[in-house]
Amino acid sequence: MPRMDSPVVSVRAKSLGGARDLDWEELTDVIDLLLWSGKLLLEHGASAPRVEATVYRLGTGLGVDDLDILVSPNVIVITTSEGHEFRTKARRIAHVGVNLSAIVAVSDLVRAVIAGRIGRSGVRRQLATIAAAAPAYPRWLVVLMVGVACGAFGRIFGADWAGFGATVVAAAAAMAVRQQLALRRFNPGLVVLATALAASGLCGLLLRLLPSAAPQHALAACVLLLVPGVPLINAVEELVRGHAIIALGRTAVAVLVTFAAALGLMLGMELTGLGGLL
Repeated sequence: MPRMDSPVVSVRAKSLGGARDLDWEELTDVIDLLLWSGKLLLEHGASAPRVEATVYRLGTGLGVDDLDILVSPNVIVITTSEGHEFRTKARRIAHVGVNLSAIVAVSDLVRAVIAGRIGRSGVRRQLATIAAAAPAYPRWLVVLMVGVACGAFGRIFGADWAGFGATVVAAAAAMAVRQQLALRRFNPGLVVLATALAASGLCGLLLRLLPSAAPQHALAACVLLLVPGVPLINAVEELVRGHAIIALGRTAVAVLVTFAAALGLMLGMELTGLGGLL
């Protein structure tokens, strides 16, 4: 077995033509691609089981025979090994959001690799394209639809049309605030707090100008854009499938987000003189 510093440290590889060996440079390139794909998946809201399955399929599609993947709340670690030799690399996850279009794009890329339609150089180009891709929807449309969605929830809760209008305007404005703060890389907890404060404060002011018979429904609905739905769903799936560490990490983040949203809502209500309605 060659030494770790040998220029040809190889692992068994699978290809359409049969088994061959990946040399050290090829193996390093593959691991970098696997880490990049896993990082994109985690940053855009994929669950740990999906990250592991997708990265594993990509690795075997690129020729790696022995592959281990560890996903934690802010780090992904990948090891490829052959006998007593191994290659391990890690990549830090800077921040986590939700972009299902990017997750679908990575999955489509993996299927193309497995089908033999694309190689390592093509994978690198496609990952760069996915990483640099613009959001699927323009920011103004996201702002508008978030406002309408929160207003619709308010109507479901029992808000009248005055409360609906206040909710739509307040939630849309709060979403715009959230987008701006997120672009400037503010602390996620402070972003949630500021967004909830903006939503409840503006909603409270509008409810004073347009009196509503049920202002509490509008106030409750205007902060629904902050509900951490994807992290909570992922946490349940991860806990059920044995990924306890990352599940607990996501749950802690969801609790922090909920607490910050509740605090911002309370402050906004107190500042507008509507404290005690909820």
